[in-house]
Amino acid sequence: MRRPDRAGRRRVHDRTNGRTVVLLPGSGSDEVFVTAAFHRPLAALGWRLLAPRPVAGRGVVTGYRAALDAAVDPDEGGALLVGGVSLGAHVAARWAADRVARGLPGPLGLLLALPAWTGPPDGAPAAVAARATAASLRRDGLAATAASARAGTPRWLGDELTRSWSRHGDRLADSLAATADEPGPTAADLAALRMPVGIVGLTDDPVHPVEVASAWRVLVPCAALVTTTLAATGRDPETLGRAVALAWLRAFSAGGSPLTLAALLARCDAHSPRLRAGGSPLTLARRRLSHPAGGAGPDAPPGPASPGWPPRRG
Repeated sequence: MRRPDRAGRRRVHDRTNGRTVVLLPGSGSDEVFVTAAFHRPLAALGWRLLAPRPVAGRGVVTGYRAALDAAVDPDEGGALLVGGVSLGAHVAARWAADRVARGLPGPLGLLLALPAWTGPPDGAPAAVAARATAASLRRDGLAATAASARAGTPRWLGDELTRSWSRHGDRLADSLAATADEPGPTAADLAALRMPVGIVGLTDDPVHPVEVASAWRVLVPCAALVTTTLAATGRDPETLGRAVALAWLRAFSAGGSPLTLAALLARCDAHSPRLRAGGSPLTLARRRLSHPAGGAGPDAPPGPASPGWPPRRG
């Protein structure tokens, strides 16, 4: 539902049973990639995706926080899920922890893909890559920097870099520089997240080390981690969306009883009649939760993006 808030802005919130998911893109990426990767997997669970377009330049993080604030309905509090990819995951986690610290209603849960660092960025690979790309953009320009990135990446990744970077235009360097300076959630922030948190890491991505995702899983009280590969994402971007949905459902299940999870899935069915068919993604999600070793365990198919997503190779 859209309605003006007290400041006259347009608030965005789906009041149909609080099934909105607000996902923030990685730095250098955009809402086009987030929609391609997450829309159908989340829709299979009856969840509506909102992916805000990044504010170009140094205001990217401020813009993300404003988008999350605008998505919270004051009458329904935490009746939504939030998250993001890489930088987007960092911003969402810190935003949720800040609401907890201030005694405000938090989200129902978090969907966090490809975390890149905890606390200060320091020498984290994604921060180093973002600074290097920003310097190249200022020295050589967008065309030359994109061509160099293409030379060291798989074709699909080079195409995605070129597409998303061109939308940021001459403010891309400032966006990447802001990313490289932005702290991630601290260990205390992550420990304060008492809602179910689904985390996704890539086992073949040196820019977003899977060890960071593993560390976040340990620090968050109610979290589940699903891993996949960059190669799998190249074949099918929706692997990222399937992985993060599966991770959140596992975290949700661990935080309650099997009956609670069954009630959640039944509710999704009730509002998504077309998904009741035996071969629907929702049914597959049930099977994966019931049989995690059947090809959809911790290394189930899913994902990409970044503080500099897609990551530059070479």
